[in-house]
Amino acid sequence: MRIALVVTGGLHPSGREQVVPSWLSLFGRLARNHTVQAFVLRHLPEASTYELHGIVVHDLGRPSAPFGLTTWVQQRALVRAIDGSGPFDLIHGFWGDPAALLATRAARHFSIPSVVTLDSGEFASLPDIEYGSQRTRRGRARVREACLGATRVHVCTRFMAREVEKFGVTPVIIPLGVDEPKGSSPRVGEGPPWRLLQVASLSRVKDQARLIDALAILAESADVYLDLVGEDTVGGALQARASALGVRDRITFHGFVPHDQIAAIRKRAHLYVQTSRHESAGVAVLEAAAEGLPVIGTPVGYVADWAPERAFAFAGKSVKSVAVAIATLLKDPDRRQRLAEAAHDFARAHDADQTAEEIVKMYDALHIFHDG
Repeated sequence: MRIALVVTGGLHPSGREQVVPSWLSLFGRLARNHTVQAFVLRHLPEASTYELHGIVVHDLGRPSAPFGLTTWVQQRALVRAIDGSGPFDLIHGFWGDPAALLATRAARHFSIPSVVTLDSGEFASLPDIEYGSQRTRRGRARVREACLGATRVHVCTRFMAREVEKFGVTPVIIPLGVDEPKGSSPRVGEGPPWRLLQVASLSRVKDQARLIDALAILAESADVYLDLVGEDTVGGALQARASALGVRDRITFHGFVPHDQIAAIRKRAHLYVQTSRHESAGVAVLEAAAEGLPVIGTPVGYVADWAPERAFAFAGKSVKSVAVAIATLLKDPDRRQRLAEAAHDFARAHDADQTAEEIVKMYDALHIFHDG
């Protein structure tokens, strides 16, 4: 099978920075038995072609365009690149705008099937932090076109499936699995001191501010520390907040850490904490589960799907409720063990190999549908 993948960034030539690890795992596995080429939008300044994890990557660069014509210019560049590298049996776009949208348009141009993976903020609307495609008429229209224009819509969680179904579309649910670390097993370490962990870019949608505020409450009665792993996109605001609350010495801001080095930080954690205001899935949660860590967090993405058997979901949005929930779980080793075991079983059953198998089955069914 010849597969064209369309993505927005996420496939940097280094293979270490500016990459989406779950994509690399999946794309590399697909390339073992199929011809796979990726077409990257809005990433490198200049167009280039290179090989990464067994796939040929065509970065289309950032072509200049008159105001209001950026999408049209990108679409033309994509169609031209696919035409020059094809033919292909199908086109698969990841993330709604622009990759999934332009993938469906390109597929129609070539009269072949298309798949779109909606795994970002396609159905979110958080105006106060300017996040989510549903905030604007243009965003809503583009997501709707991607959903209705695709031959198949793929999501990673039931949480996202419910959003897609509002368009009258029944999506395929396949988690983008991760590799289980060698020797991993459900584990419940005991404190004090306690170590909490979050792996995510420091941003308003990930809402680490709420976690820092909760840590300040926890620190009044417990010896607890926090590891934050991820690029800082808010200009030091969280470090300043931690200092103002008197907990700066309890937080390690690791910044960007290469994916293959994060496992060492996970191994010393007692609890993985998600505070995101929105997650379509949350691959960091899946990675924590694969490592054997119990998970607590906001009821979005995997946490929404898993609670209460595989994850502990916050009952409220207030900082105090977050602090109380974390304290409650830290005091209950039996529950942490049950959560860790159940989530670990899920991560093992839906690892990267399983993902590739299910994706190929979806592709095969797609052709049967399309040819019929």
